[in-house]
Amino acid sequence: MGSFMKEFKEFAMKGNVMDLAVGMIIGAAFTAIISALVDNILSPLIGLLIKVDFNDAAVNVAGVDIMYGAFIMAIINFIIVAFVLFAMIKAMNKLRKEPEAVEEEPTTKVCPFCKSEIPIEATRCPHCTSQLEE
Repeated sequence: MGSFMKEFKEFAMKGNVMDLAVGMIIGAAFTAIISALVDNILSPLIGLLIKVDFNDAAVNVAGVDIMYGAFIMAIINFIIVAFVLFAMIKAMNKLRKEPEAVEEEPTTKVCPFCKSEIPIEATRCPHCTSQLEE
């Protein structure tokens, strides 16, 4: 039992697990904010525009209320969360983008006679002793 607890402690204290825990807590808080936005601001505005209160929108089938309005609001919540996450990841990637590599000037060239690689400044090939054009 002691080795199991030791293994669990090592697992729980790894950086990835702690990062995941922080992400879950922030995600839950973010979801609560988005739900409040949709339930208290967007839903009433949409209801005004189309004259339907989505929170109460339901259909009764065989004595059971099917709350399709709550489902529509959940879809709107998802779309908003997905859009905000997309925008955040796009911004993070732009900030993290590494500068483009500058191409270095070549330091060697190929001898047109013997096809060996020689220094770029060479005027005579050391391998075939041919005179090179400038």
